[in-house]
Amino acid sequence: MIVVLIGYMASGKSTIGKMLAEKLNYDFIDLDDYIETSENKPVSNIFKTKGEIYFRKQETHYLKELLQSKNNIVLSLGGGTPCFGDNMDIVLNSNAKSIYLRTSINTLVERLKTEKSKRPLIAHIETDESLIEFIGKHLFERVAYYNKANLILSTDNKAENDIVEELVANLF
Repeated sequence: MIVVLIGYMASGKSTIGKMLAEKLNYDFIDLDDYIETSENKPVSNIFKTKGEIYFRKQETHYLKELLQSKNNIVLSLGGGTPCFGDNMDIVLNSNAKSIYLRTSINTLVERLKTEKSKRPLIAHIETDESLIEFIGKHLFERVAYYNKANLILSTDNKAENDIVEELVANLF
């Protein structure tokens, strides 16, 4: 089985994905890491040197490659991946189980405000109010794609282990 985790940045895709993969004895793959390894350069450099259009084409290419060639993986997508091209349809038309880790704006802000410097998309945002506004606008644009997932799981006020247990119960 292939499990695809989608959601906004800081929704827990990597943390929960690694825990879920370990519990299921699956491989964990972060799509951005896979792209970086395949392209032999960081995503930020791909954006700088080749542009977003090139990156998005490669993102779709590698997404298809993983969905077609791998079994028993937990695949974490970038927050924007489902929203570009026909990526969400590609996921939905594969044999993968897609899961949206739904996380409230307040929880996302709490998680992101301490790690803005590691997140180029929000590094320039100076106040909590601006961060709330940015995330709210972004989520509004993306939620229609996220909501197409096979399963929507709210993560607010839940321990990571409880989220993993809930996912396992819903997958099998």
